[in-house]
Amino acid sequence: MFVQRFSATRRGARLARRLATHRLDRWHLPYGSRASDTVTLVVAELAANAVLHGRVPGRDFELRLTYDRSAGLVRVEVSDTHPARPQPPEAAPEPAPEPAADAEGGRGLLLVAAVADRWGVAERTGPGKTVWAECPVHDSGDACPVRR
Repeated sequence: MFVQRFSATRRGARLARRLATHRLDRWHLPYGSRASDTVTLVVAELAANAVLHGRVPGRDFELRLTYDRSAGLVRVEVSDTHPARPQPPEAAPEPAPEPAADAEGGRGLLLVAAVADRWGVAERTGPGKTVWAECPVHDSGDACPVRR
């Protein structure tokens, strides 16, 4: 298990992504493997959301990675102190409008849903929430292919 708190800044999100990639490599999910790239993408998107949408001035966000080698699963959890909760695309009351082709944002959770086996939002002790995603990985370090 890897747990670390980061400042709720772009720099903190970048550091979370880099340290997650390093930890995955130490868990024998090497840099550049499909497993590492998939989990790193999920960490990057959830950390960016914590910084951009979950930021509360003066509060950090927390990254927790858990690797269950026997199950072939990496669980990513990002906790922040903002009370707003993202809605999974399938739970939205109406289809969300597609982001404009040249938009710089608006696709993060769609990416997470595409590459993770499953994801969701959970309560946490104290204020805020935890957004989590589970990424299946093979022994070879390759992630399962993107679901279609």
